[in-house]
Amino acid sequence: MSFERIKEKLNILADAAKYDVSCSSSGSNRTNKNKGLGDASSSGICHTYTEDGRCVSLLKILLTNHCIFDCAYCVTRKSNDIKRAAFKVQEVVDLTINFYRRNYIEGLFLSSGIFKNADYTMERLVAVAKKLRLEENFNGYIHLKSIPGASDELMREAGLYADRLSVNIEIPTEKGLKLLAPDKNRADFIKPMLKVKNEIIQYKSEKKLIKSTPKYAPAGQSTQMIIGATGENDMQIMYTSNHFYKHFNLKRVYYSGYVPISNDSRLPQIGSAVPMLRENRLYQTDWLLRFYGFNIEEILNASHQNLDLDIDPKLGWALRNLHEFPVDVNTADKRMLARVPGLGMRSVHKILNARRFNKLNWEHLKKIGVALNRAQYFIVCASNQFERRDLTPEHIKGLILQNSKSKYTSMLSTQMSLFN
Repeated sequence: MSFERIKEKLNILADAAKYDVSCSSSGSNRTNKNKGLGDASSSGICHTYTEDGRCVSLLKILLTNHCIFDCAYCVTRKSNDIKRAAFKVQEVVDLTINFYRRNYIEGLFLSSGIFKNADYTMERLVAVAKKLRLEENFNGYIHLKSIPGASDELMREAGLYADRLSVNIEIPTEKGLKLLAPDKNRADFIKPMLKVKNEIIQYKSEKKLIKSTPKYAPAGQSTQMIIGATGENDMQIMYTSNHFYKHFNLKRVYYSGYVPISNDSRLPQIGSAVPMLRENRLYQTDWLLRFYGFNIEEILNASHQNLDLDIDPKLGWALRNLHEFPVDVNTADKRMLARVPGLGMRSVHKILNARRFNKLNWEHLKKIGVALNRAQYFIVCASNQFERRDLTPEHIKGLILQNSKSKYTSMLSTQMSLFN
């Protein structure tokens, strides 16, 4: 195979992979052994940013962009008239090793269209990881996008060589999936996720008894949903996420704003804006659920089915629940402190430690790093001053927005640009 052909394949299959969002740190602590190549530290892998601002990891490619399915939202769908290519297993192995040795990458993110069937494709993905681990002694990070419908045996083998496994559920609801990908079955996404979950539990349990038990997918499993391709509201999206976190022990759910790539009456027209701000609000909500102790019903429910775009979800919750405030930072528990806009979990822990020695006032909070431009309307401290007074939620929101800056501000502006 000539260098030019490999380069052409790389251009085609790396470009096709950019729609597959996964911007997390590795979360794995695989260390170098037997004088092998590289390691995957818990601090994460190299990141890069695509032209639309997404953070992605290298080397990020598809094994092939051939696919037997015709999903309307997918650039690799069989009816799409694009250049097709496929790597051989050894070609991916060689690229990974050579790129790693040149310090271009610290890991491999490998996904694929589907050649003949799920197992045929999954076998090749596993073969890449297996060759890297066993033949090349590669200890760097490997993330395999598993193929929906792959057999239990292949999923079990995949987890022995990859740090992270993921199966994209693609569309948040079964109804939406049937609309845009009628040939696919949601049960085919669930089965491998369930297998991975059970294997992780089993291997962890065995390792407590037998130290030589190998690690199975040490960075866990994740999934991805496309946002804005179908008509789901934010409540449907986040309730789906909550279900997968709760029942499949996922490490992450990724939200990928739909990039219009297809002239199809079922989809937003080509040229429609990618819902980046909505994507950001979903990630913020996801963060609140995983680290701030919120229940999904508190943020999204029948009477509030979509997130506010102009304010973050924690501020939105606080404004809808002003009766819970003000919170006294010198006596409030961790749960309530975490609900104060302007207080991140780092600030919460600092407050809990600092107040053991002193009654905290505004100056103390400023030194701790609290964002007082937001928090001042929701807290009291060792001071007579209380900034909320009798302000309404709308007034507080206006004051905060007036003194806030965001990279998404231009998306909310109703002022026409100079060139409109």
